[in-house]
Amino acid sequence: MKQWKNSWNMVKGYLISAAVFGIAIGMFLNGVLAMSDRMDREGAETLRSAIARASVQCYAIEGRYPPSVQYLEENYGIRIDRERFHVFYEGFASNIMPDITVISIPEE
Repeated sequence: MKQWKNSWNMVKGYLISAAVFGIAIGMFLNGVLAMSDRMDREGAETLRSAIARASVQCYAIEGRYPPSVQYLEENYGIRIDRERFHVFYEGFASNIMPDITVISIPEE
């Protein structure tokens, strides 16, 4: 009877250790995923700001906003990772600041 009790206490100890380890792994993975999401959002905002600055620079130099993002890539050094971001660039007129939206593409 005493040996059975000792075995049960060992099993409980293993189960508690496994549960604590599982919780620690879960918390770690949650932190990694949260950081990845935050980095994607910050990357999208950084790219949007870079496109906006290049658009303003183009306006200052050429007297008009660029007609497309491709124009900024070809002439103002903008680099877009199209596997990570979708860029929407909508210009109404050459003298009005375009609407710039950058969206992160979720990883599969």
